[in-house]
Amino acid sequence: MAPWLAAALVVAALGLAPRALAEGAPVIAVLGDSLTAGLGVAADEPFPARLEARLRREGFAYRVINAGVSGDTTAGGLRRVGWVLRTRPEVVLVALGANDGLRGQSPAAMRNNLEAIIVRLKASGARVLLAGMRMPPNYGVEYTREFAAVFPEVAHRTRVALMPFLLEGVAADPHLLQPDGLHPNAAGHMIIADRLWPYLRPLLRKSR
Repeated sequence: MAPWLAAALVVAALGLAPRALAEGAPVIAVLGDSLTAGLGVAADEPFPARLEARLRREGFAYRVINAGVSGDTTAGGLRRVGWVLRTRPEVVLVALGANDGLRGQSPAAMRNNLEAIIVRLKASGARVLLAGMRMPPNYGVEYTREFAAVFPEVAHRTRVALMPFLLEGVAADPHLLQPDGLHPNAAGHMIIADRLWPYLRPLLRKSR
């Protein structure tokens, strides 16, 4: 993706932030790729939107900012941290790495990028939840093992909360995926939001 297009998508994704800040609502930002952006589903169906609906039902006054850009890698996410910080998020969910893996990129480089992202977010005062990713077995035993190990290692080193696998219960179920076999459908996004909730809930302010 061209840098100008990625930047334009980020601006659009963050366009709701000024209203959220003006209303005094604390912000949860989700920094991710097409899994976060909701490629192939309606605007109210990606898991960040589902999380915002859950927050409202549970009595939390948060605004969720979807900062997902299709095709993004951890390197791209690192370049976009400044945009996310402009929303002054209280909580940030980092859901990156899938495209690093699909492109066979170095797990060590991914680790460095994730750590740098989290360090910047924490320096701003944000609480961080890291979502783990996994690669299918056809990428080879050694690579898939090294890739999966990055996320718990980063979470431990940076002392942030970890959801072990963002697509837990979704990745292997064709009924929850779009025809490409990679992206969740609307039902899959609902399950992601439900499984994220126990990890996100401890990072929130008490309900009002």
